[in-house]
Amino acid sequence: MPKKPGMIEHEYLRQALKDGLRLEQQLGVNPFKYGFAGGTDTHNGLTAAEEDNFYGKFVGAEPRADRWNEDAIKFGEHVVKGWEMTAAGYTGVWATENTRAAIWDAMKRRETYATSGPRMTVRFFGGYDFGARDGTSRNPAIAGYSKGVAMGGELKKAPAGKVPTFLVAAAKDPFSGNLDRIQVIKGWLDKGGKLQEKIFNVAWSDADRRKLKADGKLPPVGNTVDVATASWTNTIGDPELITVWKDPEFDPAVKAFYYVRVLEIPTPRWTAYDAAYFKVKVDPKVPMTTQERAFTSPIWYSP
Repeated sequence: MPKKPGMIEHEYLRQALKDGLRLEQQLGVNPFKYGFAGGTDTHNGLTAAEEDNFYGKFVGAEPRADRWNEDAIKFGEHVVKGWEMTAAGYTGVWATENTRAAIWDAMKRRETYATSGPRMTVRFFGGYDFGARDGTSRNPAIAGYSKGVAMGGELKKAPAGKVPTFLVAAAKDPFSGNLDRIQVIKGWLDKGGKLQEKIFNVAWSDADRRKLKADGKLPPVGNTVDVATASWTNTIGDPELITVWKDPEFDPAVKAFYYVRVLEIPTPRWTAYDAAYFKVKVDPKVPMTTQERAFTSPIWYSP
């Protein structure tokens, strides 16, 4: 069915996390403390999460020269353009061992993250005692577990004079694009009862030529994609990023959540691979590049 006004904003996870803070204020419990997971959501029996191996979400959308046409897929009277479907995704689980029981336990404690397809490695810890030296470690998990809580965890009321500090690290998928940046997304319910959110750029590649602006925004990393050949080069971006970040706007009396988003440099989208393979011209409105990404489960601050 066609979307009705007001529906879209409630279909996204960030809004649900914010709604959870409001419900906690009203009910005394937050029913939306979600861990993050990614999946393909395909209906053809195939697991094709990579852009260069995307077999569509349905049998009728398997590779062919015109599968991005507007009449590719219909749900009743609602038309979904074929090019709006994307290849995705995977769930990363930080388990203590590779057993069913350990993987289950990790998911139960929400120590998981989602990606849009690449196999990036992402770490996210929160605490009150991380220092700059922890951001240079070759094994951030040692400091992470000993000084704080992992993704999916909860920080209790801040000790006097302390501010929530986060250790974040990411390494690229060896077969995918370099990393563009790491962002921390914060959501909170302010003292006036209004839901707020803010995105902080906390670590980024090519730091010698990209500087954070006064408004907190960061210049684009660039784009090396050759759409005609559906190829790119990793001559921009970094293979790994790591930092320690402290919330500069922390209010110890306000409940909040924090989660990490990791962005890759632009790489070809499946539409570019299709166009190159079938040697067809694609409508200009169809996107030909994408920035793959990962999202960690949140860490909640609960005073």
